[in-house]
Amino acid sequence: MTDQVSSDGSTTMELPVYKAKDFTTDQDVRWCPGCGDYAVLAAVRKTLPKLGRRKEDYVFVSGIGCAARFPYYMETYGLHSIHGRAPAFATGIKLANPDLDVWLVSGDGDLLSIGGNHLIHSMRRNVGINIILLNNRIYGLTKGQYSPTSEQGKITKSTPMGSLDTPINPIALALAAECTFVARSLDIDAKFLGEIMTRGAAHQGMSFIEVYQDCNIFNHQAWFYASQKESRPQTTIVLEHGKPLIFGADRELGIRLNGGNPEVVKIGENGVAEEDLMVHDENSLVQASVLAQMFQPAFPEPMGVIYVNPDRPSYESASHAQMQEARDKHAELDLQKLVNGRQTWTID
Repeated sequence: MTDQVSSDGSTTMELPVYKAKDFTTDQDVRWCPGCGDYAVLAAVRKTLPKLGRRKEDYVFVSGIGCAARFPYYMETYGLHSIHGRAPAFATGIKLANPDLDVWLVSGDGDLLSIGGNHLIHSMRRNVGINIILLNNRIYGLTKGQYSPTSEQGKITKSTPMGSLDTPINPIALALAAECTFVARSLDIDAKFLGEIMTRGAAHQGMSFIEVYQDCNIFNHQAWFYASQKESRPQTTIVLEHGKPLIFGADRELGIRLNGGNPEVVKIGENGVAEEDLMVHDENSLVQASVLAQMFQPAFPEPMGVIYVNPDRPSYESASHAQMQEARDKHAELDLQKLVNGRQTWTID
């Protein structure tokens, strides 16, 4: 048993020691064999026992799509909501009961297309929910149409001559909306993803984690360059706060700023030393904006915590403080007088 700490800092009760199986339901998991969602589900189940909360404190919310089945597979409270509106439902839950640990899991089609406006406003408000975006760059549930994150030229059932759209950059969108915790990981890297989710859950405000997720039926190998053992060291870079940006199979490459623009350099060539490289500062919005524009093949793609603003209050804490202020200011008011208003009369 472990003690649970409430939002006011007091110890309220002892908690059972949970294991991943305690968050596993009796529902058959109905994703395609080999889908990246399985790895994410396993990572979430392994992460929750480490967070020091009761099972009853968790709520999982989803929209529509393959990822939207997530609440059925978590032995917690949950809500399978409607297309694109999961952020609105999650916001309502968190405002109604700020002590709940609210998680939102959905895909790129649901969150970034019909749900884009709800996502942006929940981010700018800094609602204290944890969002996991499973980005497979395709509409999987409806059998393979291009999505908001599909690359230009993508040939699908709905774009037989190739997509003309410029894909949405989820990390850049989150930064522009002033989300206070922004990170990225891979579906297959369960340990790394778990570490990021643990940090996100501890953050006071919104945490947004983009997960590169493989749809092995309709968009297989979309992220293979970032996930395969042979190519991963060259195509991704793991971010560590306070450490230089180094990557490569032999950690021989780095990122340096040149006139404000990033460039790939080889350490030891042309006088380049580690001291010349960018040092990751996860609290710098300017640097995060640079990292958000780093993509293959020109750059390795950043993995880990990209940006954190620990100082901005969450929306629910500000909202409840405002409500308490109103109560304190008008403690003597009579409810019936408020209902009647100042212009009320009786008709005989």
